[in-house]
Amino acid sequence: MNTRQAIKVYVVDDSAIVRQTLAMVLQGDPDLTLMGSAPNPLIAEPIIRQTRPDVLLLDIEMPGMDGLTFLRQIMAEHPIPTVICSTLTEHGSKIALDALAAGAIAVVAKPRLGLKQFLESSRHELLQTLKAAARARPRPLPPNGCLPQLQAAKAAPPVAGIHALAMNKPVVLGASTGGTQAIEAVLMALPRDCPGIVIVQHMPERFTAMYAQRLDAMCAIDVREAKDGDRVERGLALIAPGGKHLQLRKAGGQYWAVVADGPPVNRHKPSVDVLFQSAAECAGKDALAIILTGMGNDGARGMKLLHDRGARTIAQDEASCIVFGMPMEAIQLKAVDDVLPLSSVANAILQFDRRA
Repeated sequence: MNTRQAIKVYVVDDSAIVRQTLAMVLQGDPDLTLMGSAPNPLIAEPIIRQTRPDVLLLDIEMPGMDGLTFLRQIMAEHPIPTVICSTLTEHGSKIALDALAAGAIAVVAKPRLGLKQFLESSRHELLQTLKAAARARPRPLPPNGCLPQLQAAKAAPPVAGIHALAMNKPVVLGASTGGTQAIEAVLMALPRDCPGIVIVQHMPERFTAMYAQRLDAMCAIDVREAKDGDRVERGLALIAPGGKHLQLRKAGGQYWAVVADGPPVNRHKPSVDVLFQSAAECAGKDALAIILTGMGNDGARGMKLLHDRGARTIAQDEASCIVFGMPMEAIQLKAVDDVLPLSSVANAILQFDRRA
């Protein structure tokens, strides 16, 4: 008999259909239980204060109080692992990114039409996300007070010329749950003339362009959503577009981005393994691979291949991870040279650059 206590989930969504469908979805998993639901944060707030859920499943656009305001209030007073479940229009995507920055663990996109069918067909992903969130340690980031200085730093271009290009060796980085905050912390700590970085973060399609724009405004380096044929350059981070795989290729002594469709790998598109395996093929010992916080095992096999071909490999440590799944899987495969706290990752990138 399973004596483990079920994970208590509380749902806040103004749609009665969503609340009813989620109740049915949760009913089928013995590890999860619906603690309750509410149509808006004003009703939910006194309930979750009295009986704390393990996970909060939260909509964004609701009457009375929007989900983002509610999330910020929760994170400031008594942090609860929170998964955003929202209709991701362009406006909604921006707000959901704000929610991730405010401490939400993950985002699940829901369509405006065919909602019940979508939630039922995405049942496995949703349930796994809720379970991972229950194990997470939400740590909202402090307000960013250094944006003007970082924007001003963009006026100074990175070192150019043949020598700089010849020294360009790629950094490949993968993350999932909790990764939006972790990647932000790493990139904000890098100077303008850092090595080129290619990133896979598990995100829905509408998110990645806005996420890249957000990072670009916050960081001294340039950040943009990758396009097929982009060159990996110093002072530039390329983010894999949602719904596409991102790979590296080498031509003319330089590294280039390959953006292409294809089936999901490890249930993900983009997949960290796809990026890492391509880096192992074309860069090998010249690459630095980093795996950050995330649920599941995407990236572990690709990192093992990189490690076996002489690349430097780094995993984020458990204490600083929101979810330790992906780094743990890579460590267990003996694919990792160093296990570092998130605060040390940017410096490790610069050390790798100096070594080159």
